[in-house]
Amino acid sequence: MIPPAGRDLLAGKVVVITAAAGTGIGSATARRCLEEGAQVAISDQHERRLAAAHEELAAGFGERVWSQGCDVTDEDQVGALIAGAVRRFGRIDVLVNNAGLGGTSSVLEMTDEQWLRVLDVTLSGTFRCTRAGLRQLVAQGHGGAVVNNASVLGWRAQPGQAHYAAAKAGVMALTRCAALDVAQHGIRVNAVAPSLATHPFLAKVTSEELLTELAQREAFGRAAEPWEVASVIAFLASDYASYLTGEVISVSSQHP
Repeated sequence: MIPPAGRDLLAGKVVVITAAAGTGIGSATARRCLEEGAQVAISDQHERRLAAAHEELAAGFGERVWSQGCDVTDEDQVGALIAGAVRRFGRIDVLVNNAGLGGTSSVLEMTDEQWLRVLDVTLSGTFRCTRAGLRQLVAQGHGGAVVNNASVLGWRAQPGQAHYAAAKAGVMALTRCAALDVAQHGIRVNAVAPSLATHPFLAKVTSEELLTELAQREAFGRAAEPWEVASVIAFLASDYASYLTGEVISVSSQHP
């Protein structure tokens, strides 16, 4: 499938995206936002992959791309990312929280370290970035949007995913509550809940059997392409979603 052409949905906006290196939803979101006319600040914990992502995007979009490393478990680095984007572009308009960490382990065997690490990146990391981004948006006084990457696992069960599912359910609850906290400032907070989005790294860490099973659960009988999730994120970031807040949009046929 070929992604649709950009329609300037985000023209003039500044978008900050976490975990935007690599080949998954984050990098697809960066490209989609650029195609929609935005200036984009990309970040990632992996500096080598981030540099490669920056080089690739800058080849097509020039100075509309800026990058800075960020570990979302470090409050100082999160603050530095937001401050750096403001220095580079003068403000921010949209924050996309894509950073997350998975893993597979039965509750019977899961260690405290495994549990806490997944929650620290996936849930607490989203909280840290949301807090920093919302403080900046409130200070600017011109509204804005936050889009969180949740998961259908926040709604349904899957063996070995207690830590990840709990974290993503927490992201959904954080989205709903944060939306009410900042509605008076004209700021929207929403989330997407993908199921399976195909990219090379996923194939390395997930068995072909499980990928096939998950794809067959979907109405279209296939996994989503990362750009298909990114397009929904771009919509939520845009003014077309001006009256939508506190919502979790399932980019999957699996939802309550």
